[in-house]
Amino acid sequence: MLDSLMNFSEEAGFIGLFIASFLAATLLPGGSEVVLIAVIAKHPDALLQAVAIATLGNTLGGSTSYLIGRMIPNKANGRAVIYLHKYGYWALLFSWIPLFGDALCVAAGWLRFNPWLSLVLFAIGKLFRYVLVAGGWTWIERVVLPLMQG
Repeated sequence: MLDSLMNFSEEAGFIGLFIASFLAATLLPGGSEVVLIAVIAKHPDALLQAVAIATLGNTLGGSTSYLIGRMIPNKANGRAVIYLHKYGYWALLFSWIPLFGDALCVAAGWLRFNPWLSLVLFAIGKLFRYVLVAGGWTWIERVVLPLMQG
């Protein structure tokens, strides 16, 4: 059964990875890390492309959450909002954290953060996550698994 699940072309893997990454960054539940690992395991030469596609999909999904936040009327003002506008952008680097990151993306839109700066910070944070996942899997596959087998 697992063999048939792992029988997919590179292109199909990329499409599935993009969709999983996009959905994982919205308010819908889902984890794209497993899909990334499956694509890398099946097509190890496509590691950089897989990380790029996962980052793009997840960044666009986070941007969708940002746009949802923009649709929520923002009638708040005061010291807290001024503080978040001044210092809050760096928190967007943590938009990759499950659930918490989704809320950060929505909040960035609600607070009317600069969309381009938000997009860049989303992308940096999400790229960091996928580099860690891909690097971790590569290390397990090349170092840990051979040690366990022999």
